[in-house]
Amino acid sequence: MIINQPIDMHLHIRQGDMLKKVLPQTTKQFAAAVIMPNTIPPITSLEGVLNYKKEIFQTADENEFTPLMDVFLQDFTEEEIKALKPHIFGMKFYPDGITTNSDSGISSIESIYPTLELLAKYNIPLSIHGETNGSMLEREREFAATYEKLANNFPNLTIIMEHISTKELAELATKYDNLKATITLHHLLLTLDDLCGGALNVHYFCKPTVKLASDRDALQELAKSGHKNVMFGSDSAPHPLKNKYKGAAGIFSAPVILPALAEFFDGDFETFEKFISKNAIENFNLQVVNKQVEIVEEEWTAPRMVGEVVPMFAGKRFSFKVK
Repeated sequence: MIINQPIDMHLHIRQGDMLKKVLPQTTKQFAAAVIMPNTIPPITSLEGVLNYKKEIFQTADENEFTPLMDVFLQDFTEEEIKALKPHIFGMKFYPDGITTNSDSGISSIESIYPTLELLAKYNIPLSIHGETNGSMLEREREFAATYEKLANNFPNLTIIMEHISTKELAELATKYDNLKATITLHHLLLTLDDLCGGALNVHYFCKPTVKLASDRDALQELAKSGHKNVMFGSDSAPHPLKNKYKGAAGIFSAPVILPALAEFFDGDFETFEKFISKNAIENFNLQVVNKQVEIVEEEWTAPRMVGEVVPMFAGKRFSFKVK
Protein backbone atom coordinates (compact mmCIF):
# COMPACT_ATOMS: atom_id res chain seq x y z
CA MET A 1 0.00 0.00 0.00
CA ILE A 2 1.11 3.56 -0.67
CA ILE A 3 0.19 6.32 1.78
CA ASN A 4 0.09 9.83 0.36
CA GLN A 5 1.46 12.48 2.71
CA PRO A 6 1.27 10.70 6.08
CA ILE A 7 1.22 13.23 8.91
CA ASP A 8 1.96 12.87 12.61
CA MET A 9 -0.14 15.52 14.35
CA HIS A 10 1.76 15.38 17.67
CA LEU A 11 5.49 14.71 17.96
CA HIS A 12 8.31 15.31 20.46
CA ILE A 13 11.82 15.30 19.03
CA ARG A 14 13.73 17.03 21.84
CA GLN A 15 16.98 18.85 20.99
CA GLY A 16 20.67 18.34 20.27
CA ASP A 17 21.98 14.79 19.98
CA MET A 18 18.60 13.29 20.91
CA LEU A 19 16.92 15.12 18.03
CA LYS A 20 19.55 13.87 15.59
CA LYS A 21 18.96 10.25 16.67
CA VAL A 22 15.14 10.18 16.84
CA LEU A 23 14.01 12.52 14.05
CA PRO A 24 15.06 10.16 11.20
CA GLN A 25 12.66 7.56 12.64
CA THR A 26 9.86 9.99 11.75
CA THR A 27 11.14 11.48 8.51
CA LYS A 28 11.41 8.07 6.82
CA GLN A 29 7.74 7.37 7.59
CA PHE A 30 6.03 10.78 7.45
CA ALA A 31 5.75 13.77 5.16
CA ALA A 32 5.11 16.10 8.09
CA ALA A 33 4.67 16.32 11.83
CA VAL A 34 3.39 18.86 14.34
CA ILE A 35 6.40 19.60 16.55
CA MET A 36 5.76 20.10 20.26
CA PRO A 37 7.26 23.20 21.94
CA ASN A 38 8.00 21.85 25.45
CA THR A 39 11.75 21.95 24.96
CA ILE A 40 14.30 23.41 27.41
CA PRO A 41 13.74 26.33 27.36
CA PRO A 42 10.22 26.10 25.89
CA ILE A 43 9.36 27.64 22.52
CA THR A 44 7.49 30.81 23.46
CA SER A 45 8.43 33.30 20.74
CA LEU A 46 8.93 33.75 17.02
CA GLU A 47 12.69 33.67 17.54
CA GLY A 48 12.36 30.35 19.36
CA VAL A 49 10.22 28.88 16.56
CA LEU A 50 12.68 29.92 13.86
CA ASN A 51 15.72 28.64 15.77
CA TYR A 52 14.06 25.28 16.47
CA LYS A 53 13.05 24.91 12.83
CA LYS A 54 16.62 25.68 11.79
CA GLU A 55 17.87 22.93 14.12
CA ILE A 56 15.36 20.48 12.63
CA PHE A 57 16.63 21.17 9.11
CA GLN A 58 20.17 20.40 10.18
CA THR A 59 18.95 16.78 10.40
CA ALA A 60 15.90 16.65 8.09
CA ASP A 61 15.72 17.46 4.36
CA GLU A 62 13.18 20.25 3.82
CA ASN A 63 12.27 18.68 0.45
CA GLU A 64 11.33 15.43 2.22
CA PHE A 65 9.76 16.61 5.49
CA THR A 66 7.61 19.52 6.68
CA PRO A 67 7.84 20.45 10.39
CA LEU A 68 4.59 22.08 11.49
CA MET A 69 5.65 24.22 14.42
CA ASP A 70 3.73 24.79 17.63
CA VAL A 71 4.45 27.53 20.13
CA PHE A 72 3.67 27.56 23.84
CA LEU A 73 0.40 29.42 24.49
CA GLN A 74 1.14 32.75 26.17
CA ASP A 75 -0.70 36.01 26.73
CA PHE A 76 0.31 37.21 23.26
CA THR A 77 -0.52 40.59 21.77
CA GLU A 78 -2.22 40.84 18.39
CA GLU A 79 1.00 42.04 16.78
CA GLU A 80 2.88 39.03 18.14
CA ILE A 81 0.23 36.65 16.82
CA LYS A 82 0.26 38.29 13.39
CA ALA A 83 4.04 37.87 13.28
CA LEU A 84 3.85 34.23 14.41
CA LYS A 85 1.05 33.10 12.08
CA PRO A 86 3.12 32.49 8.89
CA HIS A 87 5.61 30.37 10.82
CA ILE A 88 3.44 28.14 13.04
CA PHE A 89 0.74 25.50 12.80
CA GLY A 90 -0.83 26.23 16.16
CA MET A 91 -0.45 27.12 19.81
CA LYS A 92 -0.14 24.54 22.58
CA PHE A 93 -1.90 24.82 25.92
CA TYR A 94 -0.31 22.85 28.75
CA PRO A 95 -1.86 23.15 32.20
CA ASP A 96 0.99 24.34 34.42
CA GLY A 97 3.28 21.45 35.44
CA ILE A 98 1.00 18.70 34.10
CA THR A 99 3.61 16.91 31.96
CA THR A 100 7.24 16.94 30.80
CA ASN A 101 8.75 20.46 30.69
CA SER A 102 5.37 22.19 31.14
CA ASP A 103 6.24 24.33 34.14
CA SER A 104 5.64 27.53 32.16
CA GLY A 105 2.11 26.42 31.26
CA ILE A 106 -1.15 28.24 31.98
CA SER A 107 -2.63 28.02 35.49
CA SER A 108 -6.03 29.45 34.49
CA ILE A 109 -7.32 29.20 30.93
CA GLU A 110 -9.83 32.01 31.55
CA SER A 111 -6.87 34.34 32.01
CA ILE A 112 -5.92 34.00 28.35
CA TYR A 113 -9.41 34.29 26.82
CA PRO A 114 -8.34 37.48 24.96
CA THR A 115 -5.56 35.46 23.29
CA LEU A 116 -8.03 32.72 22.34
CA GLU A 117 -10.19 35.36 20.66
CA LEU A 118 -7.17 36.36 18.59
CA LEU A 119 -6.41 32.73 17.69
CA ALA A 120 -9.96 32.42 16.37
CA LYS A 121 -9.63 35.68 14.47
CA TYR A 122 -6.41 34.58 12.76
CA ASN A 123 -7.50 30.95 12.28
CA ILE A 124 -4.74 29.46 14.41
CA PRO A 125 -5.60 26.10 16.04
CA LEU A 126 -5.34 25.60 19.79
CA SER A 127 -3.89 22.22 20.82
CA ILE A 128 -4.54 21.12 24.41
CA HIS A 129 -2.99 18.60 26.77
CA GLY A 130 -6.29 18.07 28.56
CA GLU A 131 -5.73 16.85 32.10
CA THR A 132 -6.55 18.14 35.57
CA ASN A 133 -4.41 17.49 38.64
CA GLY A 134 -6.81 14.82 39.88
CA SER A 135 -6.43 11.06 40.15
CA MET A 136 -4.40 9.54 37.29
CA LEU A 137 -7.29 7.61 35.71
CA GLU A 138 -9.72 10.52 36.08
CA ARG A 139 -7.60 13.53 35.02
CA GLU A 140 -8.63 13.46 31.38
CA ARG A 141 -12.26 12.55 32.12
CA GLU A 142 -12.42 15.59 34.42
CA PHE A 143 -11.08 17.87 31.67
CA ALA A 144 -13.98 17.03 29.33
CA ALA A 145 -16.06 19.85 30.83
CA THR A 146 -13.32 22.36 29.96
CA TYR A 147 -13.25 21.14 26.35
CA GLU A 148 -17.01 21.59 26.06
CA LYS A 149 -16.86 25.03 27.66
CA LEU A 150 -14.20 26.17 25.19
CA ALA A 151 -16.00 24.66 22.20
CA ASN A 152 -19.15 26.57 23.13
CA ASN A 153 -17.47 29.84 24.14
CA PHE A 154 -15.23 29.96 21.04
CA PRO A 155 -17.23 28.46 18.16
CA ASN A 156 -14.81 29.91 15.59
CA LEU A 157 -11.71 28.51 17.30
CA THR A 158 -10.45 25.09 16.19
CA ILE A 159 -9.52 23.11 19.29
CA ILE A 160 -7.50 19.89 19.19
CA MET A 161 -7.95 17.45 22.06
CA GLU A 162 -4.55 15.83 22.00
CA HIS A 163 -3.85 12.16 22.77
CA ILE A 164 -7.36 11.34 23.95
CA SER A 165 -7.39 8.22 26.11
CA THR A 166 -10.92 7.77 27.51
CA LYS A 167 -14.29 6.64 26.19
CA GLU A 168 -15.79 9.96 27.32
CA LEU A 169 -13.48 11.96 25.06
CA ALA A 170 -14.01 9.46 22.24
CA GLU A 171 -17.69 10.37 22.43
CA LEU A 172 -16.93 14.09 22.69
CA ALA A 173 -14.72 14.01 19.57
CA THR A 174 -17.73 13.78 17.26
CA LYS A 175 -20.01 16.24 19.09
CA TYR A 176 -18.67 19.65 17.94
CA ASP A 177 -17.42 20.72 14.52
CA ASN A 178 -14.69 22.88 16.06
CA LEU A 179 -13.44 20.14 18.40
CA LYS A 180 -10.92 17.75 16.83
CA ALA A 181 -8.99 14.87 18.40
CA THR A 182 -5.72 13.01 17.98
CA ILE A 183 -5.18 9.40 19.04
CA THR A 184 -1.79 7.85 19.75
CA LEU A 185 -0.60 4.37 18.88
CA HIS A 186 -0.18 3.49 22.53
CA HIS A 187 -3.64 4.59 23.62
CA LEU A 188 -5.05 2.71 20.63
CA LEU A 189 -3.34 -0.58 21.50
CA LEU A 190 -2.35 -0.64 25.20
CA THR A 191 -4.19 -0.72 28.51
CA LEU A 192 -3.26 -0.33 32.15
CA ASP A 193 -2.61 -4.07 32.25
CA ASP A 194 0.21 -3.65 29.72
CA LEU A 195 1.74 -0.97 31.94
CA CYS A 196 1.44 -2.63 35.34
CA GLY A 197 -0.79 -5.72 35.16
CA GLY A 198 2.26 -7.89 35.74
CA ALA A 199 5.76 -6.56 36.17
CA LEU A 200 5.90 -2.77 35.76
CA ASN A 201 6.88 -1.80 32.21
CA VAL A 202 8.46 1.64 32.53
CA HIS A 203 8.56 2.03 28.74
CA TYR A 204 4.73 2.16 28.67
CA PHE A 205 4.43 4.94 31.24
CA CYS A 206 3.13 8.18 29.73
CA LYS A 207 0.83 11.10 30.43
CA PRO A 208 -2.06 10.76 30.02
CA THR A 209 -1.60 7.20 31.19
CA VAL A 210 -2.98 4.28 29.20
CA LYS A 211 -6.43 3.43 30.55
CA LEU A 212 -8.94 0.59 30.80
CA ALA A 213 -9.84 -1.91 28.10
CA SER A 214 -13.22 -0.17 27.71
CA ASP A 215 -11.40 3.10 26.96
CA ARG A 216 -9.06 1.44 24.46
CA ASP A 217 -12.00 -0.26 22.74
CA ALA A 218 -13.83 3.07 22.38
CA LEU A 219 -10.74 4.64 20.80
CA GLN A 220 -10.36 1.72 18.39
CA GLU A 221 -13.98 2.04 17.32
CA LEU A 222 -13.54 5.79 16.80
CA ALA A 223 -10.34 5.41 14.75
CA LYS A 224 -11.94 2.74 12.56
CA SER A 225 -15.01 4.93 11.98
CA GLY A 226 -12.94 7.27 9.79
CA HIS A 227 -14.68 10.29 11.35
CA LYS A 228 -13.31 13.54 9.93
CA ASN A 229 -12.57 15.02 13.37
CA VAL A 230 -10.16 12.23 14.29
CA MET A 231 -6.48 12.14 13.33
CA PHE A 232 -3.30 10.32 14.23
CA GLY A 233 -0.89 12.02 16.61
CA SER A 234 1.84 9.80 18.03
CA ASP A 235 2.88 11.81 21.09
CA SER A 236 6.12 9.90 20.55
CA ALA A 237 8.28 11.16 23.39
CA PRO A 238 11.84 9.82 23.77
CA HIS A 239 13.65 9.65 27.08
CA PRO A 240 17.08 8.10 27.72
CA LEU A 241 16.85 4.69 29.38
CA LYS A 242 18.31 6.02 32.65
CA ASN A 243 15.52 8.64 32.85
CA LYS A 244 12.80 6.08 32.14
CA TYR A 245 13.99 4.10 35.15
CA LYS A 246 13.68 7.31 37.16
CA GLY A 247 10.01 7.62 36.14
CA ALA A 248 10.08 9.90 33.08
CA ALA A 249 6.69 9.96 31.30
CA GLY A 250 6.69 9.30 27.56
CA ILE A 251 6.52 6.46 25.04
CA PHE A 252 8.88 6.47 22.04
CA SER A 253 6.66 4.97 19.33
CA ALA A 254 8.16 6.64 16.24
CA PRO A 255 10.02 3.58 14.83
CA VAL A 256 6.96 1.29 14.77
CA ILE A 257 4.03 3.53 13.84
CA LEU A 258 3.18 2.62 10.26
CA PRO A 259 3.84 -1.14 10.59
CA ALA A 260 1.69 -1.28 13.73
CA LEU A 261 -1.13 0.79 12.20
CA ALA A 262 -1.09 -1.31 9.03
CA GLU A 263 -1.75 -4.36 11.21
CA PHE A 264 -4.42 -2.51 13.20
CA PHE A 265 -6.42 -1.42 10.14
CA ASP A 266 -6.07 -4.92 8.67
CA GLY A 267 -6.60 -4.12 4.99
CA ASP A 268 -8.98 -1.16 5.42
CA PHE A 269 -6.70 1.13 3.45
CA GLU A 270 -9.28 3.89 2.94
CA THR A 271 -9.83 4.43 6.68
CA PHE A 272 -6.11 4.05 7.42
CA GLU A 273 -5.31 6.88 5.01
CA LYS A 274 -8.04 9.11 6.46
CA PHE A 275 -6.63 8.60 9.95
CA ILE A 276 -2.99 9.07 9.02
CA SER A 277 -3.30 11.77 6.34
CA LYS A 278 -6.52 12.94 4.70
CA ASN A 279 -8.44 14.10 7.78
CA ALA A 280 -5.56 16.31 8.93
CA ILE A 281 -5.00 17.79 5.48
CA GLU A 282 -8.70 18.54 5.01
CA ASN A 283 -9.31 19.83 8.55
CA PHE A 284 -6.46 22.34 8.40
CA ASN A 285 -5.81 22.80 4.67
CA LEU A 286 -2.24 21.68 5.29
CA GLN A 287 0.45 22.33 2.71
CA VAL A 288 3.19 19.75 3.21
CA VAL A 289 5.77 18.06 0.99
CA ASN A 290 4.33 15.76 -1.65
CA LYS A 291 5.69 12.52 -0.26
CA GLN A 292 4.51 8.94 -0.72
CA VAL A 293 5.40 6.19 1.73
CA GLU A 294 5.12 2.55 0.69
CA ILE A 295 4.22 -0.14 3.21
CA VAL A 296 4.85 -3.71 2.14
CA GLU A 297 3.67 -7.02 3.58
CA GLU A 298 7.01 -8.34 4.80
CA GLU A 299 8.18 -9.42 8.23
CA TRP A 300 10.11 -6.79 10.14
CA THR A 301 11.50 -6.62 13.67
CA ALA A 302 11.30 -3.41 15.68
CA PRO A 303 14.65 -2.11 16.97
CA ARG A 304 15.51 -2.83 20.59
CA MET A 305 17.26 0.52 21.02
CA VAL A 306 17.56 3.80 19.15
CA GLY A 307 20.54 5.53 20.66
CA GLU A 308 19.81 5.63 24.40
CA VAL A 309 16.06 5.12 23.95
CA VAL A 310 13.99 1.93 24.10
CA PRO A 311 11.13 2.15 21.57
CA MET A 312 7.59 0.87 21.96
CA PHE A 313 7.30 -2.82 21.01
CA ALA A 314 11.10 -3.22 21.08
CA GLY A 315 12.04 -6.53 19.42
CA LYS A 316 8.48 -7.28 18.27
CA ARG A 317 7.97 -8.88 14.85
CA PHE A 318 5.50 -7.16 12.52
CA SER A 319 3.99 -8.47 9.32
CA PHE A 320 4.40 -5.09 7.59
CA LYS A 321 7.37 -2.77 7.07
CA VAL A 322 8.08 0.61 5.54
CA LYS A 323 9.90 0.05 2.26
